[in-house]
Amino acid sequence: MPSRLQRSLRTTFLGLAANVALTIAKFLAGILGHSQALIADAVESLADIFSSIIVWRGLVVAETPPDEDHPYGHGKAEPLAAAIISAMLMLAAGLIAFHSFQGLIKPRMAPSGWTLFVLVAVIAVKETLFRFVVHEAKHVDSPAVKADAWHHRSDAITSVAAFIGISIALLGGKGYENADNWAALVAACVIAFNGWILLRPAFNDLMDRSPDPEIVGQVRRLAATLPGVEGVEKCFVRKMGYHLYADMHVKVNPEMTVVRSHAIAHAVKDKIRAELPAVSDVLVHIEPADRITPALP
Repeated sequence: MPSRLQRSLRTTFLGLAANVALTIAKFLAGILGHSQALIADAVESLADIFSSIIVWRGLVVAETPPDEDHPYGHGKAEPLAAAIISAMLMLAAGLIAFHSFQGLIKPRMAPSGWTLFVLVAVIAVKETLFRFVVHEAKHVDSPAVKADAWHHRSDAITSVAAFIGISIALLGGKGYENADNWAALVAACVIAFNGWILLRPAFNDLMDRSPDPEIVGQVRRLAATLPGVEGVEKCFVRKMGYHLYADMHVKVNPEMTVVRSHAIAHAVKDKIRAELPAVSDVLVHIEPADRITPALP
């Protein structure tokens, strides 16, 4: 079975190759077919190329082992890459909107009918890529790969908008030449919204937001099941890339020896890591329990 990094990179490189081919095809079709929406679609695909490169580097850096300067590893490279990609989505939306507004105030030719066939092929390829990449993103639990998947979906959205706009321009005839510019504007709004939706969880990971409360509850329950643990006072869990790190205060008998309490702390750590593989490390702080019970051997 391929490793998490190998699987993530394979998915990213597949998307990168597809984006290069589609960008060239859409730019040529947009220019030769007089379609502003198709050119805007090509701009979005160009952003996809850079986003795939960012994902690639983010995944590689995130897998770099801990060192003296980064004792907790480099896992935050993934949400950082996801944040950059999300920002690029919103930037691409702004560029598409700008060029569309320019097209609305200038007289122009109606787009060519054959550009619709190009768009049908693009939509099919991009939607297939989105479904494949988002499936892989869930499997490897990578925010960067997930953001890259939504780049493919946003590209499919702009292509659908371009298809609708060009169809209206062709069916409406004279006076409807700017329909695909309006379609590009609608697509820009959708892309900007998707960028914002993806940016929020990336920032949450960068700001050490606690994961699902159920995970914190599991960590607490696992610690409480061990002999010698009389309670869990505090429990904090944060995410570093796809790894989880837990910090907790465990209550034990205050008359217990240091050696015994140290052994309990290690047992808590080993139990949590064994039951929850996503938890990379557990820092256990021993606290005296409120009630005094006979010391354990």
